[in-house]
Parts: sequence; structure tokens; C-alpha cells
Amino acid sequence: MLNTPTIRCLVVDDEPLARDVLRRYIALLPSLELCGECGNALEALSFLQQQPVDLLFLDIHMPQLKGIDLLKILTNPPKVILTTAHAEYALEGYDLDIVDYLLKPIQFERFLKAVTKAFQVAKPLPSSSLAPPAAEGKKEAYIYLRADRKMVKVLLDDILYVESMKDYVKVFTTNGVIITKQSITAMEAMLPEQAFIRTHRSFIASMARIKSFTNELIEIEKAEIPIGKLYRNNVLKALG
Repeated sequence: MLNTPTIRCLVVDDEPLARDVLRRYIALLPSLELCGECGNALEALSFLQQQPVDLLFLDIHMPQLKGIDLLKILTNPPKVILTTAHAEYALEGYDLDIVDYLLKPIQFERFLKAVTKAFQVAKPLPSSSLAPPAAEGKKEAYIYLRADRKMVKVLLDDILYVESMKDYVKVFTTNGVIITKQSITAMEAMLPEQAFIRTHRSFIASMARIKSFTNELIEIEKAEIPIGKLYRNNVLKALG
């Protein structure tokens, strides 16, 4: 995950299956720590009064007290990701400064994107490689990838492009290639949108590393990255 301290999470949902899904997803990310689960908003209110929480996964519709109403009660709420089966009900949450909302059934890639946004909100990333070089002493943005049975630190500025290989992705960097077991969609969610672009169902490119492009190809270093038909309009628009 992004370079940020461990985030303490609280899951609040009256559905046991929904809590189970979030529990499993949180366990997959070493930067997240599940500090509690609550079956309703009243339990959550008591929990939040006793223990510090950084990130709250909050269901909107619950008996006795709705999630939105809980947010209105809290004087100093943590970062909040709403969970709901009805997207229209999540709009009210944006007036309460939520990070994001997840539509049930929650997919892991979408969960990862929301959590990444929460990390960025909690501690903004340094400027991407599109910006001027960082000042001396300023920390560089990075992610951790699991490879060779360990977590490998990868600077975002070092990434050239990413290529999918079924259940794995190959991350091409200035220092070599890293192979990690995850989907390219999950990888896309980990990378800042302003610095990386999905060009094909199997490729993500670093915007700053693009040397040239046509309607069908992007050139990075000595590699030619294809531009898929479904992605062409977005890619060409982003590249001007």
C-alpha cells in the first residue's frame, strides 16, 4: 500500500455477511488493522467514544440509527467509507465529507481503490513524476508489492509500465522487473490516476515515461505498449 502508517479500521454493518467480506478484505492489506466490528450504529457510537479509529466502514441502512445519522452525531469523526446496496443514498454522505462509498456486493478492486483514496486523504502523496523534482529531504511516493515471499518497496517514479499475465502482473521499472500475484485492476487502483493511465486491458503506462505515441501504440524506453480500442479515447484525451 501507499507510504502511510497503519490505519485502524472499524466495520459497522448489521449484516454478518457484509462484515465478513470487509474483514477478509482488510486482512489482505498489511497497512490496515481491524480494531473492531459493530452490528449497529449505537454500538459503534460507544466504541468510538472509547477507542481511536482512523477509518470507518459504515453501512447506511441499519436499525435504530442510520449510518448517516451517526455521522451527524460525531463531533470529530474518523475518515469514512460508506457501504450501501443503493448508490443514491450515498450522495448525502458527501455533504459530511466522506472519503468514498462502496456499493454492495463489494468487489475487492473497488474496495482497494476506496482504501487507497483514504490513504491519500489521510496523508497526501508527494507530487508525481509529472511535477518538478522533489526538494532535498522530501519523501518520495512508493507502494509495496509482494514478490519472492517478501514485500518489495517500489518508488512510483521508477515504474515504467505494468503488464498483466493472467493472475499476475509484471511491473517494469528502471531497476528491473517485479512479478507480483494480483490483477491488473487491483494494481491500477494502487497507482495515482494523475500519473498512470490504463492503455489496454493488459497494460498500464506511466504518463511521465511516455516518449511518443500514435493512435495504436505508446513508446516507453524500448517497449511498445498497445492502446486498446476500449481505452483509446481516454488515452488520447489524456495525452492531448
